[in-house]
Amino acid sequence: MTELVTLELPEALAQQAKDIAALTHRSLEDALIEWIDRAVAELPVESLPDEQVLSLCDLQMPADQEASLSDLLARHREGQLSQAETQQLDELMRIYRCGLVRKARALQVAVNRGLRPPLAS
Repeated sequence: MTELVTLELPEALAQQAKDIAALTHRSLEDALIEWIDRAVAELPVESLPDEQVLSLCDLQMPADQEASLSDLLARHREGQLSQAETQQLDELMRIYRCGLVRKARALQVAVNRGLRPPLAS
């Protein structure tokens, strides 16, 4: 099920969305939907209940994505990636980096809440 929503975007934001849609060979609507999905999925760690914070502390990239990332990185080092594979590698690296940042933030929140001991230095 879908719902039709009409948005009035500032010109600069609309242009950014159009540029990203063009670079990724997607429609403007698909690019905006992805942005909204990401924003909703990434609620501030501080606002999450303890069990979700602890779950994020143990966050791992899904096995299929991790395998694809490893394969693409190895082939990238050998200069064997197509343009589509390079885009896929860029997206997987973005996902990986975002996951690491979110996991680190969750660890900080868990320590602050007394859910986990501080990491030894």
